[in-house]
Amino acid sequence: MRETIISIVGQDNYLENESMKNHCTFRCGGEAKVYIKPQSMEQLVEVLKVMKNNDFPFLVIGNGSNILVKDSGYDGAIVEVDSKIADIDVIGDEIVAEAGAKLSRIATIAMENDLAGFEFAHGIPGNLGGAVVMNAGAYGGEMKDVIKWVEVLNEDGDVVKLSCEELDLSYRHSVVMEKNMIVLRACLKLELGVMGEIADIMAVLMQKRKASQPLEYPSAGSTFKRPEGYFAGKLIQDAGMKGYKYGNAMVSDKHSGFVINTGDATATEVLQVIEDVRQKVFDEFGVMMEPEVKIIG
Repeated sequence: MRETIISIVGQDNYLENESMKNHCTFRCGGEAKVYIKPQSMEQLVEVLKVMKNNDFPFLVIGNGSNILVKDSGYDGAIVEVDSKIADIDVIGDEIVAEAGAKLSRIATIAMENDLAGFEFAHGIPGNLGGAVVMNAGAYGGEMKDVIKWVEVLNEDGDVVKLSCEELDLSYRHSVVMEKNMIVLRACLKLELGVMGEIADIMAVLMQKRKASQPLEYPSAGSTFKRPEGYFAGKLIQDAGMKGYKYGNAMVSDKHSGFVINTGDATATEVLQVIEDVRQKVFDEFGVMMEPEVKIIG
């Protein structure tokens, strides 16, 4: 299998024992047994089919903005879908983009083409593929509001197109996540707007984000899912865990919903803070919080 994948992506794009500290926004974590960087959509599909046919464990990531690899590492292949698989096409009031396209870039291109409705995603530090998988959202907008269709590689290794309805999108959930599909590209249906007005909305939302979130520290964004009927940050703050620290990992004193890396934190330290927060909130309020960040290994 090793030789087959190298023949597809090239020796330079097939790495072994690669530290995930370099590939996730938490800036910590163990090693991936194999790290693969396809250089095109065609290479991506070929690589994934090879691994499926060989029953080799793998995980597809984009910007690494919602993952944490345990210090013990991942005994499989991490496949990076990033800037080499990020084409964006504007067709009337629709945008068709590949999975590696950054949300911020899509939002900017939408704005430059007088297309409104994607402003909410401008500050989300992730790629389109991951945003579809988890139905990413912010400031009242969600991916389900703008998706028209998504092309995926399904469990059988076939490329299929799913409508927004077929994706079964809800809060941090999709059929893509449920059935371990891989997002290849998506079509976003937007609305005609005015460039200046769209830019103003994006600027206001970015100011809100900077004012309320600890963007100066490595993190995975909101660490916990929102429990039904509650706000994660408020629960954590009311439980007295705002500013709680273990090693170099800490609950942000700017936004309690964020666990941050204040220096050279290990994944173990981050996980300990997450677990301590969950336990304290449960002890205080009987609510067991679920991590939004995907823990690997």
